[in-house]
Amino acid sequence: MCGFVGIIGPTDVAPGLHIALQALQHRGQDSAGIATMAADGARFFMRRGLGKVTRALDAEDLRALEGPVGIGHVRYPTIGRGVLADAQPFFYRQPGVLMAHNGNVTNYDELSESLAARSIHLLSRCDVEPAMCEFADALMERRKSGHTIDDALEALRAVRARVRGSYSIVAALMLDGEPTLVVFRDPNGIRPVTVGRREDGAWIAASESVALDALDFEHYEEPQPDTAFFLRPGREPIRHRLDAKAPAPCVFEFIYFARPDSVIEGRSVYEVRLAMGRALAERIQRKGIEVDVVIPVPDTARPAATAVAETLGRPLREGLIKNRYSGRTFIMPDGLTRSAALRLKLNPLPREIKGRRVLLVDDSIVRGSTLGRVLALVRDAGASEVHLAIHSPPVRNPCFYGIDMSTEEELFARRFPADLEALEREAAAGLGAESLSFLDVEGMDAAYAGPRCAACFDGAYPQVLSERDRAGITRDRRGDAQSSTSSGVLG
Repeated sequence: MCGFVGIIGPTDVAPGLHIALQALQHRGQDSAGIATMAADGARFFMRRGLGKVTRALDAEDLRALEGPVGIGHVRYPTIGRGVLADAQPFFYRQPGVLMAHNGNVTNYDELSESLAARSIHLLSRCDVEPAMCEFADALMERRKSGHTIDDALEALRAVRARVRGSYSIVAALMLDGEPTLVVFRDPNGIRPVTVGRREDGAWIAASESVALDALDFEHYEEPQPDTAFFLRPGREPIRHRLDAKAPAPCVFEFIYFARPDSVIEGRSVYEVRLAMGRALAERIQRKGIEVDVVIPVPDTARPAATAVAETLGRPLREGLIKNRYSGRTFIMPDGLTRSAALRLKLNPLPREIKGRRVLLVDDSIVRGSTLGRVLALVRDAGASEVHLAIHSPPVRNPCFYGIDMSTEEELFARRFPADLEALEREAAAGLGAESLSFLDVEGMDAAYAGPRCAACFDGAYPQVLSERDRAGITRDRRGDAQSSTSSGVLG
């Protein structure tokens, strides 16, 4: 999972890109990068670094990034590794194009072989690079220079035909002799993108609306699946829609990944999480579970926990305080160190816990290891009972579209029966909780009505995934699991 932003305007865009990336920091902390293009298209500038935005890109970097059009990216790898060579944006010399994306190209190995047969060799394991090379190669087949919007559309059709998976792409290049920002979504629109404009004529495209808010852009439109936007300062967008398939926006954006103050697909992420909390509370009531206090696991679960507490008529309390400056727990070398690191990251408030029947609310369970340690923290703080509530269904299937949800054998829910109530009973015992309650798929669909990709929950993948593609992604993730730089969305 990653975050991107592209801006085109009347003045240098690098400072604005830097601010927007900080608004999108939650979408990736492994690396950050900004690339810009001069107004005449003759010069390109790029700076990339490891870590968070303010560490990866300093004032000297921003001074070097000239130009009225550019793109920025924060990366959380779901393919490749957390190394600088895989950091976005990417640049291709012919015809001169910058590109970044959010998503997961599922046929990376196939594309790599196809490009190599045309003497085009990849320099990274980042999956946007083959998409960029396919786009550039198709443009150069049309003509050697002086490319037009029609040329770009044909090149995007080639990308669509050859590149599988999920992708929201932003690119910067010269078209019709003018700097142009291009935005393009995959045929199912799995990953989000929104477009905004400002009074000075500038345009922005970003993974979430919070990037627009940070720079005083007004929301303009969310491009539809399989739609290309061509943006130039002070003018209306040029839109072209190709042959879109059934829309399938990722529901996990609303459950976990997006910021609560974002608006995606016209819906408030915060309000969707409230609705999921209410649906979860109704299920807890039907099960007859009694608690004294509701405590969210920081931070994503807070909106749902608020709705759970209101519906149950129980107080909401901050029983776990998060240290925002601690490192990651899952890269620690042994269990004792990971346990100590977790206490550094989450510290309980015993006065809110001791002697009470606690309902812990969290967004999801992927592997289950971190959550088990959180339950132990609450138990050690003196809770008389610990109940667990999850405002999403059980994660039974890996995500192949941009969220690192492990391999099948690592998924917590797959260790237990398929029947939801039996799963909850056995998993609660395994975690050391008095009860476990998931939001069921029906409750999720009531809170988030309409088309969606929820393959991680129901196994209904919107795109057919070949055995080769599945095996390649699984192999890459297993390699990550053995690396000290491995990443996972959740514990």
